[in-house]
Amino acid sequence: MKKIFSTRYLLTIAIVALAITGCKKTFLDEYNPSNRTTDNYYTTVTGYETLVTSCYPLLRDIAQVRIPTLNGTDMFASGGWFGTIAFPSQTAQAGSSYDTYDIGLNSSLGELQTLWDLLYREINRCNAAIERAPAVVNIVDSVKNSRVGEAKFLRSLSLFWAVQQWGDVPMPLKETTDASLTVVRVPSKDIYTQIIADLNDAITKLPNTQAAAGRVTKNAAKFLLARVYLTRGWNFNGALGGTATDFNSALALCDDVIASGLHPMETDWNKLWPIHNKNPKKETATAASSVAVANASKEVIFAIQYANAAAYNGDANLSTSTGTIGNDLHTRFSGGPNDVAQEARTGTYNRWLPAHSVTWGAYRLFDPVMDTRYEGTFNSVSYATLTGSVSFASNKPYPQALTLNFVASDTTAIVLPWNVDMSDVKNLGVNIPGGTKKYSVQNVVNLFWLGKTTATQQITDPLGWGGPMFWKFFQPGITYGDGYSTFNDPLFRSAELYLMAAEAIVKGATGAKLGTADVYYNIVLDRALGTNKGKAPNRATNPGNVLDPLTNITSYRATPANINIDMILDEYGREFLGEGNERWYQLKRTGKLIERASKFNGWTAWGKGGAQQIAAKHYLRPIPQGMLDNSSPRIEQNPGY
Repeated sequence: MKKIFSTRYLLTIAIVALAITGCKKTFLDEYNPSNRTTDNYYTTVTGYETLVTSCYPLLRDIAQVRIPTLNGTDMFASGGWFGTIAFPSQTAQAGSSYDTYDIGLNSSLGELQTLWDLLYREINRCNAAIERAPAVVNIVDSVKNSRVGEAKFLRSLSLFWAVQQWGDVPMPLKETTDASLTVVRVPSKDIYTQIIADLNDAITKLPNTQAAAGRVTKNAAKFLLARVYLTRGWNFNGALGGTATDFNSALALCDDVIASGLHPMETDWNKLWPIHNKNPKKETATAASSVAVANASKEVIFAIQYANAAAYNGDANLSTSTGTIGNDLHTRFSGGPNDVAQEARTGTYNRWLPAHSVTWGAYRLFDPVMDTRYEGTFNSVSYATLTGSVSFASNKPYPQALTLNFVASDTTAIVLPWNVDMSDVKNLGVNIPGGTKKYSVQNVVNLFWLGKTTATQQITDPLGWGGPMFWKFFQPGITYGDGYSTFNDPLFRSAELYLMAAEAIVKGATGAKLGTADVYYNIVLDRALGTNKGKAPNRATNPGNVLDPLTNITSYRATPANINIDMILDEYGREFLGEGNERWYQLKRTGKLIERASKFNGWTAWGKGGAQQIAAKHYLRPIPQGMLDNSSPRIEQNPGY
């Protein structure tokens, strides 16, 4: 045994020694056969183009972190709104902290950490593109200038999102190439100064049009600069360095882009979205044909690309089976028909994983008859996609010895507009005693609020549907899953120029090219009214109060006498519902977050155990825990967290 052990021991030593000497030249030493490094590759035209193009893909990932930018507002909540009224005793546990603004809204929230990390990854990529530009050889000056302008725009957009979320934040303007724990928060006013300087420089460098779809143009930079000036003009907490002249600057830029004629508004609002048939069994559009018109719309000034070259691909929603990286907009808003339609898990209705449920107040902002955006945004009918049956034996609170049989294309549920009287029980479905319809008939306010049940009753209704599908972004013919849509996500479109101009005029801007604030506002409204152009559509006077009489309505046509910030915010909500991750930023900019979220969003009004929690500190988000833990000296947290 001793001899065997000694032999093996010596053999092991010999092998290890040989490995060490061999690895010195063949394994541990780095060998780069092409001699390519970032320092010599990014000085070439091809390398530099690759570097700048790499600044675009992260926009996909950033834009898909929507919870901090949409939820907890007047338009969207995380978990719907049923529980805020039907079971108030349960809402202390059921509501998301983004909506209730309770103690759970803190630095540990994953979405805030993800958004922070993505924004600073994007800023660093853009810094590299800006810093390395002078060293690029054999590149046409106009092309290089354009690429620098693109990088400055994308860096500005990321900094703008960050400063609105967190206030004073780090502002690195050089490429990070090594690790450092030192983090310096820069005053918000200095960040706005830098953003404005960068965007003005980008405007001088960028072309009016780009050969490649999705690249930043001069008008995209002007649009962003108008939004920045508008935001600085409101001068949150006196910390942004804003003055009244900022509103003049915002208005002038809006007029300038409008006058360019490069981005005319579509005559039909519905052409901005994928084509789809509300009855999926009658669908004729393919995945590609459904988005062809929308993706080519000139109204869109800047969009995140999903239908174009793989060079724009990012990390969000990667299909491991197809390699497709897709838009997930149509899966994330409100609820699909999964619970009511006789449906298989296919791409027919696709998959619904709603993270953003429309508040009841948002539905009641629309005139469902006059305003084409209501039916364009929501699908209020669900159809069976399979043959099947539904038993009502376990229906609560109305068990019945009844079974309904369905075949494909049969109607299974209808959600009526908010302003339709549902007091005649004969017009309801058989799931309600006295109802006569073979399908469920509901209202976006829901039957539970019209005396059909009491607040303490449990509801089990196989045809129950709390609200219509959010239909605006739906693309037919795509693979069943979380996303994979090829609809390009419109961040900026020209309709917003008119509403930003109206906002600036209401805040005192002068020199408008088209007239008073109501003129700009009504241009957007009249497009939405279609054949009802010039008429006065009506909304609920108190949209967030679902028990308000249906007769209590207010026109939302603007006049010089009635136009104000709330009216403009209503129109932003109707026109851009779910778009651009903008709603939280709009409410913060105008100082309306607490007021409007409390009126429209039942979770915010309820708070915790019936005590409203939203407060002034919530106009800033908490600095994410990862940033606190990884900084030395430790970065300071925002007040109140």
